[in-house]
Amino acid sequence: MAPPGAGDGVARTFFTRPPDEPGMKLLLGIGGSDDSIRALERAVARVAETDDDLTVAILRNPATEVDPEAIEERVRSVLEDADVSAPIRHLEGDPGSQLVDLAESEGFDRIVLGGGETSPMGKIKLGGIAEFVLLNSHVSVTLVR
Repeated sequence: MAPPGAGDGVARTFFTRPPDEPGMKLLLGIGGSDDSIRALERAVARVAETDDDLTVAILRNPATEVDPEAIEERVRSVLEDADVSAPIRHLEGDPGSQLVDLAESEGFDRIVLGGGETSPMGKIKLGGIAEFVLLNSHVSVTLVR
């Protein structure tokens, strides 16, 4: 017998949880790419509807030229528009390892990242930060595309 919802055409995401469970402690890594902005918007929308705790970690993404202060402005704007408060931290050094270290040392339940493009052949191509986090984190990771 198939699990509930299997094959019903409804997309499932990590954003679904039973209402009687306590909120999750989410760590969002953002480096200024379009994917990371989408991840920010999705994570903030979730937090606005739940009792999850969100921490935003601003990373230096070598694939973008976006200034960390500009990223912080965007983060604050999205948070304010949704009436959500979240600490914003700036991570220095290797972005992937810093994000994994922070998530593991501070007991986060999940890392949320933007990332992954689908190739014409249907395969997911990951950026360097997302690949490192997926391969090295002991904390669950969600990629938002």
